Amino acid sequence: MVAVRRSGTAIVDSEGTFTYADLDQASRRVASKLLASKQDLSETRVAFLVTPSFTYAAVQRGIWIAGGIAVPLAISHPKAELEYVIQDAKADIVIVDPIFVSKVEPLVTAVGFKLYMTSEVLADQAILELPEVLDERRAMIVYTSGTTGRPKGVVTTHGNIKSQVGALVKAWEWNADDYILLILPLHHVHGIINGLASALAAGATCEFLPEFNSRTVWKRLSSGDVTVFTAVPTIYHRLLVAWKDLPDDIRLTYFEGMSHLRLMMSGSAALPVQMLEQWRQTTGHTLLERYGMTEIGMALSNPLHGVRRPGFVGTPLPDVEVQLVDEAGKLVSTGSGELEVKGPGVFLEYWQRPGETAKAFRNGWFRTGDMALNEDGMYRLLGRTSVDIIKTGGYKVSALEIEEVLRRHPTIEECAVVGVPDPQWGQLVCVGVELSQGGSLELETLQSWAQEYLAPYKLPRVLSCLQALPRNAMGKVVKTDLIAMFESDSKSPG
Repeated sequence: MVAVRRSGTAIVDSEGTFTYADLDQASRRVASKLLASKQDLSETRVAFLVTPSFTYAAVQRGIWIAGGIAVPLAISHPKAELEYVIQDAKADIVIVDPIFVSKVEPLVTAVGFKLYMTSEVLADQAILELPEVLDERRAMIVYTSGTTGRPKGVVTTHGNIKSQVGALVKAWEWNADDYILLILPLHHVHGIINGLASALAAGATCEFLPEFNSRTVWKRLSSGDVTVFTAVPTIYHRLLVAWKDLPDDIRLTYFEGMSHLRLMMSGSAALPVQMLEQWRQTTGHTLLERYGMTEIGMALSNPLHGVRRPGFVGTPLPDVEVQLVDEAGKLVSTGSGELEVKGPGVFLEYWQRPGETAKAFRNGWFRTGDMALNEDGMYRLLGRTSVDIIKTGGYKVSALEIEEVLRRHPTIEECAVVGVPDPQWGQLVCVGVELSQGGSLELETLQSWAQEYLAPYKLPRVLSCLQALPRNAMGKVVKTDLIAMFESDSKSPG
């Protein structure tokens, strides 16, 4: 568990401003309520469905200091997905904001758990003596996004979390004067570790917005308060779209106000080079790209100081080792290979999946399933071995490379490339696109345009123009869903 500093402002949300002393007291009330007559929760799983806020931070920390395992639930998920996580984690206790009671109350009898309102666990009560919680104990289960299969519970220890956060505080020079505007969901490592936990570990201030609104975000970024901001490419895209509608005088005011920011980051999905350049032209800031996973926290990062290379995710963070290997697990000295990671931040296990845990490691190294290139010490991702590396006509093709090219097409707003099984080619290169307003596109036209930039075997063979690409709560395209769409279309009559 990350220690709480006991002075200064910790959290700002729609309910007000809260100090570190407030957070410490609230966390102890939560812990005491959960402990009741027990001395230690002894790794009891406590799931919680709480809006990003001071209450979220207090509940999460209360679970930790009581010796429980925190299982954050996604407030955007439907009942079926919440039930899956609660059942899979075997949660004994579930804590919810009152507004979410209808989502989980029907599950109490069916699944079997103790249900608490946040108002109950935060109520004034006698503060009990808290247990000693060692670093090697389990602290959290975060479920994978499920982009390549059924979500798995990723178990991290208190020591894992300390290492992950410590590496980011050191590399990104977090300090007590920092102020982060956090708009990310808090059931994912990006928001939990990179945002909230790093800010609180440094004694900084974390502000939550009640909901995402592009104009509000622009106002806050340019206010002079905010020093750190992190988001996903989907959010940056929405902000850039909103920027176009702003009057020139407002743009100038916002641009000048953003000089106070010292660090703006992007992650959780590949950042198109075109978007990075557009953001730099719009704000004067070069987004810092990094690479991480639920299982490892962050592993690679572009430098805080120095050149940030577009399309690259940087070099290893403190205490992180990485290597590239071929399909047989042998080290790759040149060319591409699967990225493997080792270090104290790497997760402990997949919850109650010993077989999958064993398969995830090779000789002590975690197998990320991501293909990458090492160019002069900097790493560039080629995509997931399962969905982003397409084997077509005897060639291995990177879907991310093709996507980067296709985004330059004047009528393509966003796109995703996948490989769909084909008896002749092995896999067909298929692309789903979101078009700019009023735009239209035919496959032949796209191929004719793309052949100037791509080898013939990399050209899309199937095109689908979509209202919206399938995405998860973090804005990442769910490529398995896209593949299923193409497969369904190929089987449809006519």
